[in-house]
Amino acid sequence: MTKPTLAVVGATGAVGTVMLDILSGRPDVWGEIRLIASPRSAGKVLKVRGEEVVVQALAPEAFDGVDVAMFDVPDEVSAEWAPIAAARGAVAVDNSGAFRMDPDVPLVVPECNPEAARVRPRGIIANPNCTTLSMMAAMGALHREYGLRALVVASYQAVSGAGVSGPERLYDEIAAVAGDRTIGTVAGDVRKAVPDLADSPFPAPLALNVVPWAGSLKDGGWSSEELKVRNESRKILGIPDLKVSATCVRVPVVTTHSLAVHATFAKPVTVEGARAILSAAPTVVVLDDPAAGVFPTPADVVGTDPTYVGRIRQALDFPDTLELFVCGDNLRKGAALNTAEIAELVAAELTS
Repeated sequence: MTKPTLAVVGATGAVGTVMLDILSGRPDVWGEIRLIASPRSAGKVLKVRGEEVVVQALAPEAFDGVDVAMFDVPDEVSAEWAPIAAARGAVAVDNSGAFRMDPDVPLVVPECNPEAARVRPRGIIANPNCTTLSMMAAMGALHREYGLRALVVASYQAVSGAGVSGPERLYDEIAAVAGDRTIGTVAGDVRKAVPDLADSPFPAPLALNVVPWAGSLKDGGWSSEELKVRNESRKILGIPDLKVSATCVRVPVVTTHSLAVHATFAKPVTVEGARAILSAAPTVVVLDDPAAGVFPTPADVVGTDPTYVGRIRQALDFPDTLELFVCGDNLRKGAALNTAEIAELVAAELTS
């Protein structure tokens, strides 16, 4: 049987670049891989699966003959072009926020709800936000056994989640404060030392600092990132009344989001039982020996694919509740890898 044709839309972007690397290392389920980007990037030559491929300009005819189109572009671009791709016969797998909460668009994490990918009235499948994705493989495995009832989450989000300007800004700030060991000892001195914040994607300095804000302002003082954690967790896990509260914090880490998770379950849960379930989950790695200094950190797991879990504890004052620390590369499992895995679900369906 002929292998399906895949299009990667936004192939020259930060996540698109990671996507090409991921496609080059995963099982080869695709025939042609077509690379698509904005007209200004058309004509560039990129390498995928060891082959050089010329980037095509985004246009309706670019989707002719495409079976699956993966989108890694801004929300407004996906909102316009994913329906066009679907109308041309492709299944659109979208990494933006344009369709995540559309009731006619499934929001899929293959470890949690792979069956949802088959029900796509609009011909579109959405990929969750990178913060939500960082914990979903672990939460999905525990939910299947114990029945998740509530989540309280504090995220520690890498600057690459803000796009290519995020790491550039962090490195510039680090350079500005490096070498002066008096900086960070007086209120406001970091703010004075770093470049003008008017040029920053962040509302406060990141060097020698953390910023309790990610996303845009929503009602009640919540950020868009915090509401995504709530709404997307409910949809992915199929728990419409799941109690969720999140506080999203930006930290001076280039890539890999971390989350401190307080999870309450309907059934009695033990640390030993949870550790066994997580250890058996194929895309989860348990690093949990604090006496030996073993637990996940962003610097130790960046560039890898699994969800890493450690610091597994029974909450002292809350029954049937676990505390966990979770890390996941926000450009890989948090974006490109999950999109590729969804696309592979569709490929398997098309060739079955």
